[in-house]
Order: sequence, then C-alpha cells, then structure tokens
Amino acid sequence: MCEKMNFKEILKKIENAIEGEAHLDELAKKKQDPFKILISTILSARTRDSNTRKASEKLFTRYNTPQLIAEADLDILEELIKVSGFYKVKAARIKEVSKILVEEYSGEVPTDFEELINLPGVGAKTANCVLVYAFKIPAIPVDTHVHRLSNRLGWVQTKKPNKTEQALKKILPRDLWIDLNRLLVRFGQQICLPIHPKCEICPLNKTCPKDFSMENELKKKKKPILI
Repeated sequence: MCEKMNFKEILKKIENAIEGEAHLDELAKKKQDPFKILISTILSARTRDSNTRKASEKLFTRYNTPQLIAEADLDILEELIKVSGFYKVKAARIKEVSKILVEEYSGEVPTDFEELINLPGVGAKTANCVLVYAFKIPAIPVDTHVHRLSNRLGWVQTKKPNKTEQALKKILPRDLWIDLNRLLVRFGQQICLPIHPKCEICPLNKTCPKDFSMENELKKKKKPILI
C-alpha cells in the first residue's frame, strides 16, 4: 500500500489545511541559531508548545549563549523555565549541555547525530530536531504526533518511536524528511487530534484508514480496575 502512496501530494494537502507555526519553526525562520533550537527542544519534553515558547523566551531574554547558561545560577534557570514543567531536571540538563558545548565544542552545536545524542538529556528526537530545524540536514524527528499519525494513517505499524523513524525512512523519499515533523506536529494539534479528530475537515478523510488501534490500546491500559 505504501509503495502506491504519493507522499509529496499527501504532505501538500496537509500543509494547505494547517495554520500557524510551531515554536521550532519560528526559531528556525527568525534566525537559524542551533543553540537556541537545541535548548528549546530539550525544554519541549512533555509539555505544550505554548509552554516551550514562554520558557524559551524568558530564558533567552536573560541568557542566550552557551557560556551564559553554563555560568548561570541553577535556581535562576529553574525559575526562568518553570512553565515548561519538570523544570529542575531541565535546568540541570541545559546547564550541563551548555558547559559541554563551551568546553568541548568551542560553544558550537555539533552537526553529527552521534555527538548530539551523547549530550545529556538529548535523545534521537531532540538530535533529529536539531539536524532538521537548525542545520537543514535530512532527518525524521519522531515525537508523539509523528508516531501516532504515521500509524493512524496506515503508513507504518509500529509500537515505538525509534521503530517508526526506521520504518518512515524506508518508505518516505529523502527530500520529504525535513518537512515531515513540521507538518505532522501542526496537523496533529489542529485536525488529526488524539481524541475526537476533525475528520469532517481533514483533507485525507476519503483515503485515511482511520487506524485507532494505538489509541484503543492506551484506553485499555487506562481502564480502571473494578473491585
């Protein structure tokens, strides 16, 4: 089935249906600052895009370089990024990452995937976000939206994000990798919602297999135990 899909046409339909930009899009367009994109992606873990935006803006207004964050007081960093959630862990991570960048990379963000994932708190999704949004290097950052929608749309059948990334790389033309995360994140936030998706306005409604098996599995796990 996937071999017959015109992914370029599908992504074009998605782009025409969505509105606005995610925080990383805005950062990439304002100025391609790899450091700000790296830190913002770390802050984005397990929080809403709006909270990431607020936390990043407060942080970068006061400290906007690896040197400044590395030397900043941890308590102040925690307060600045508090809105992003898990702020104590995140503050410690961005401080440690900044220190490593200063000491080992002359304040620059590496462009190599393996070097990126060796940084504290940086996993595959964050590393791929940096490659895509900061350096325009083809990669597929798989967050909750990309993982969920790729399965719902019938492109892949996977249980884990890393398996989704591998499967997507096999079926998606390389020239479409850079745009995939940007488009599916907004699509997942605006139209193809986790619960009660807006199928009536979806440009893919007629061809979508509407595979909700992933969501159904989660519902089963959350089902209360009757005593």
